[in-house]
Amino acid sequence: MRIEDYAVIGDTQTAAIVGRDGSIDWLCLPRFDSGACFAALLGAAENGRWLIAPADRVRAVRRRYLDDTAVLVTEFETETGVVELVDAMPIRQTEPDVIRIARCVRGTVNMQLELIVRFDYGSVVPWVRTIDGVLRAVAGPDAIALWSPVELHGEGLTTRASFTLRAGEAMPFVLMWHPSHEPLPKPVDAITALGETIDWWQAWSAKCSFTGEWRDAVVRSLITLKMLTFAPTGGIVAAVTTSLPEAIGGARNWDYRFCWIRDATFTLYSLMTAGYTGEAVAWRDWLLRAAAGEAVKLQTLYGAAGERRQPELILDWLPGYEQSRPVRIGNAAVDQRQLDIYGELLDALHVARKSGINSDVHAWSLEKVLLQFLATAWREPDEGIWEVRGPRRHFTHSKVMSWVAFDRAVKAVEQFGLDGPVEAWRATRDEIHAEVCREAFNPDVNAFTQYYGSSAADASLLLIPLVGFLPATDTRVLGTVAHVERELIEDGYVRRYRTIGREHVDGLPAGEGTFLACSFWLADNYALQGRLNEARGLFERLLAIRNDVGLLAEEYEPGLKRQLGNFPQAFSHVSLVNTVFNLTRPVGPAKDRHTS
Repeated sequence: MRIEDYAVIGDTQTAAIVGRDGSIDWLCLPRFDSGACFAALLGAAENGRWLIAPADRVRAVRRRYLDDTAVLVTEFETETGVVELVDAMPIRQTEPDVIRIARCVRGTVNMQLELIVRFDYGSVVPWVRTIDGVLRAVAGPDAIALWSPVELHGEGLTTRASFTLRAGEAMPFVLMWHPSHEPLPKPVDAITALGETIDWWQAWSAKCSFTGEWRDAVVRSLITLKMLTFAPTGGIVAAVTTSLPEAIGGARNWDYRFCWIRDATFTLYSLMTAGYTGEAVAWRDWLLRAAAGEAVKLQTLYGAAGERRQPELILDWLPGYEQSRPVRIGNAAVDQRQLDIYGELLDALHVARKSGINSDVHAWSLEKVLLQFLATAWREPDEGIWEVRGPRRHFTHSKVMSWVAFDRAVKAVEQFGLDGPVEAWRATRDEIHAEVCREAFNPDVNAFTQYYGSSAADASLLLIPLVGFLPATDTRVLGTVAHVERELIEDGYVRRYRTIGREHVDGLPAGEGTFLACSFWLADNYALQGRLNEARGLFERLLAIRNDVGLLAEEYEPGLKRQLGNFPQAFSHVSLVNTVFNLTRPVGPAKDRHTS
């Protein structure tokens, strides 16, 4: 299936990817970054899945989330009737579980169940047996139990069942993971747990303070962001999946089940502006814990609990989504030097202070240590925001975000009375600003360019006005936006940069889709420039490419009219929320950050 043919359910510690055909094709247990027990998304059914669907030909499929929840309803229409499949993951109390309830709405429908458990990303076939009416699958440290009222049988390393539902009848299923060395947990009652899950999500959604235009899109994006939150720590992972390709059949396949520092400020704004201060505080606290330690060792990404080691491995037994190889787990970007993250972190902490989120003296001490390191490190080349796997460069965005770090430090002293060598910080801030304006602006193209001495466009430079480096109406910013429009827009959507040509720098084979977050940034630029009709038009085009349940991946390929990249993507949904606020409020996140 296409990426947009999937939806997501989650319990704020992990999440499952559910297809339009009624198959859960991806689920990592017990955490987002654990090994998958269902990995068909990156291979085939034999790599693990859980299908519940009509056995007869399906004439139509309709999907929706129950109002303001993460509970998914898939309606199948056959020649003989209509059945609804309700999928949910109750908010974690003990061990993670998945509830699936098949309900016949009309007529009579013959149903099928197919359960293929394959631990460790589809590589480990478990020992499966039925004990006291409970199906149990065990291998190494992992165990899964399935409570089912229907009779199950084994067939070719697969568990199957057939059953018939008549109008008004329902059949519940509960699947639960637990450590294999521990006793079998008590099962939840599916109907009761479903009701509690609906109530929990609706109570959470009711806290959203936004009531303006596009509220449904905002709430759906916020629910998705909440599903991507690792509740025990407050960390927010970039996506549920790994290795969904940025080009079908290509090698740009990365693991996004981690937390990125550079998402920090955008995420804080989206949460705080929508009224979710508790989640914003938890995210800020996660940032502080993750960043603690030596300044030189600040990483671009961390595990959901702040884990640092994320070695990149290739799973050669999985053929990849639509033969897109390799399939990777872990992410080698963890070892890159990316100077922009220092600015992003200090900007996020500045925004938190402005919003009244209190921090103790130790947080400011950490910031001063980071600034001491950056005072010399900003002069060095790095791999940049896009995590290139080519040579290090003097990337313009990295220099701009270094400027942001010192700018926010100066404002911490001026606006909040914090202590520090403010004159030295001012001098460094001014020095960076002057160098960027001198070295990164190319008069031949009338724009800031990707790196010093380049003529290449880069969508990250759309952030120059958003972070306050220059006004949105500065002629150099206007020229940069025009350069992006000329070089990077395809069918109205924005690419990050060109992956072909003489100045191609990322060290990877060419080809990827347009980048959705960058497209939202362009809309934000239009809004700051007063080009409101263009901003709204672009935003409406972006809304139109969400899937039928309101979800976005990382990228979109206009030629194929398909979503690409890992799914659902936090950065895409965060950017959607912020752009709505930029278009509907006198002072949205872009203007607030611009004038911070």
